Amino acid sequence: VAKPAGLPTMGVAADQLSLLDLAKDYIKHRYHKPGNVYLGVVSRLDAPVTGVVLIARTSKAARRLTEQFRTRAVEKTYWALVEGRLDPPDGPCVDWVAQDERHRRMWIVGPTAAGAKLARLHYRQIAELPNSSLLEVALETGRKHQIRLQLAHRGHPVLGDRKYGSRLSWPQGIALHARRLVLTHPVRGVSLQLLAPLPAAWLRFGVDQP
Repeated sequence: VAKPAGLPTMGVAADQLSLLDLAKDYIKHRYHKPGNVYLGVVSRLDAPVTGVVLIARTSKAARRLTEQFRTRAVEKTYWALVEGRLDPPDGPCVDWVAQDERHRRMWIVGPTAAGAKLARLHYRQIAELPNSSLLEVALETGRKHQIRLQLAHRGHPVLGDRKYGSRLSWPQGIALHARRLVLTHPVRGVSLQLLAPLPAAWLRFGVDQP
């Protein structure tokens, strides 16, 4: 499923639609399912982030897919438009991060800080745009707000991400997109690549759709 910005995966008020609600409605009508429809959310995205979200149609598939994420057998690739130019244009980000529940954000901390967790990613600049860079990010761990925090900590916040210091606006949500997931099909055992098309705002900004 390709998630639009601003639409939570789940966990919204009863009178609000979530991506899970839309997916259940699609399955119910597509396969003429009576009664309640089971779907298991395997991967989630922050509300302002777009891209691939993985939803399983059976509990067995959900368990098997969740295990792939737990053992880091899933390849997760994001695209991000960030402020400025990165130096070097290709490299790792390795930090310890901790959650601030009161302010609903994450911080870079020392390795011995309470609740500290290791966060790893690797970025690669794939284009230069006015006042910004287009990055491809390979996510090695799955910490909350990880890409947003680690890039902002290095002086390159994601466009539109006010929470982590962006000064540049973005039409809707933030300029972070879960571009690709590569995983093993939970039943057939074959490799799958799930690719989410870029939202229109990216194309208007001058990013090519490969």
